Amino acid sequence: MNAIAHFTARLTFETDSSDVHATLPAGGFTLVDTRSAEAWAQGHVLGAIHLPTKEIAARAAGLVPAGTPVVTYCWGPGCNGATKAALEFARLGYPVREMLGGFEYWAREGFPVEGRSVPVDPLTTVVTGGCGC
Repeated sequence: MNAIAHFTARLTFETDSSDVHATLPAGGFTLVDTRSAEAWAQGHVLGAIHLPTKEIAARAAGLVPAGTPVVTYCWGPGCNGATKAALEFARLGYPVREMLGGFEYWAREGFPVEGRSVPVDPLTTVVTGGCGC
């Protein structure tokens, strides 16, 4: 696989919290928190819906209209829960992307959360303004 094909594929199926934050207000996709009920209650992305990975096959059609693009997220970069959830949505025929960094990086970048607030982490984002990528 050449570099162009590799990176095109990654950008087709992956996104990050900055890009999701920038495009969430315009809509066009459903943001899905795939964590447990306990994790959801602790804090989640403002505007996300809650659908744990193990429930996707049974409940997705009732929550997300067929054909709607989906972006999945889990805890953070050390967790592959969003990848497993994205696979479940793909098996159901949804166009899907995984949000790299998960809730951890969303919160660390200071984006809106419901639940416990987290201070902006200067190791993961520019404290004033964006990273410019």
